[in-house]
Amino acid sequence: MANGLQIRTLASPDDFPEWLRAVATGFFRGPAVSAEEAAVRRQGLDTPAALDRTQGAYDGARCVATFRTTPQELTVPGGAVLPACAVTAVTVSPTHRRRGLLTAMMANALDAAKERGDACASLIAAEYPIYGRYGFGPAAGATEWEVHVARTGLDRRYAGPADAGDGGRVDLEDAASFRASMPAVHARFRAGAHRQGAIDRNEKWWRVATGELRYPDDGFTAPFHAVYRDAEGRPQGGVTYASDNVWQAKQPEQTLTVSDLFATTAAGEAALWRYVLAMDWVQRVRTGLRAPDDVLPLLLPDPRAARTVSHTDWLWIRPLDVPRMLTARTYAGAGTSLVLDVRDKDGYAAGRFRLETGGPRSAAQCTATREEPDLTLDVAQLAALYLGDESAVRLAALGLLAGHREGAVERADALFRTARRPWCPDMF
Repeated sequence: MANGLQIRTLASPDDFPEWLRAVATGFFRGPAVSAEEAAVRRQGLDTPAALDRTQGAYDGARCVATFRTTPQELTVPGGAVLPACAVTAVTVSPTHRRRGLLTAMMANALDAAKERGDACASLIAAEYPIYGRYGFGPAAGATEWEVHVARTGLDRRYAGPADAGDGGRVDLEDAASFRASMPAVHARFRAGAHRQGAIDRNEKWWRVATGELRYPDDGFTAPFHAVYRDAEGRPQGGVTYASDNVWQAKQPEQTLTVSDLFATTAAGEAALWRYVLAMDWVQRVRTGLRAPDDVLPLLLPDPRAARTVSHTDWLWIRPLDVPRMLTARTYAGAGTSLVLDVRDKDGYAAGRFRLETGGPRSAAQCTATREEPDLTLDVAQLAALYLGDESAVRLAALGLLAGHREGAVERADALFRTARRPWCPDMF
């Protein structure tokens, strides 16, 4: 109970339509949810395990707040994968704000995640100020560009990757074929050593993204799918896109929007970008949310043709098991040690830990210690550092991290930073 309201997990699939109506209310999608939409959205969520991870706050029979978690695999620097607790569908109805409902549901979820052995929790924050107080920190950003195609300096006579001499090719595929081949390619992509921040995609994700799983009036526009294959014919990447098909005064003014583009090789990534940038009639290409250091602008003879449309925080994480997290990733320096004093008011990740980065043939080790710390930081700041996106030096300048030995902050900065910035391509 919280302020006289009952907080509970869903007892059966029959609870789902009312819970989903509350989600729609919280996100201003509308005051009602059709039976067809509920039937689609509940797929995969009506098992006992999923119901047990779906919370609602109830005022009588009416659901007034929602909260759900799902299992997730998070790629960390070096390519290892950690089990994470993905937080989603967080809402509080406007009639029941400021009653502690989110705090109570978050505590339930993090308690359960810690008990399950999840290394961390993750989320995409709709509002920046909310989640820091629960120990989450922004760990990976996202940038979207709009490319003015005529200004790129690219040769519009380009006819495919064979022109570039790599022996590969790009093929259009229907949704069913794309759905069949791409999950395995994506699994190889997110295991890449420089793809930290990427998460797994389940079967339902692919069914929704390719239009197999739909409900009336869902706003879905069937996109195009293309696959890059290398010289041996192996699929190494894919792109999903749609165009608005706009004409003015009998002149094409198309804007092509990429909703997904990934590749396991640099040649594949470049070939897919060249493919979408070389289409007839297309005047502008919207890239979707990419890594802030995406290669796209520098693929263009004139990088200024790629105008930044937005740059924002994206993936947030919340450490739960510090030794497991710090042992799992790789570091820039070998044979270096660092003692971290991690502050966590909720206790999940609090403690003092000694990190030994190991040598060329040995993995990092992290253990609890009573040694005097090199650094003191809040758990949310550890989250910001963990995937390699944030600078320890910058956090120290802001007073968010304290160094206790000369050079400790700079040493932490060198250890945690990565050659490529983290990137989470997905919303969840």
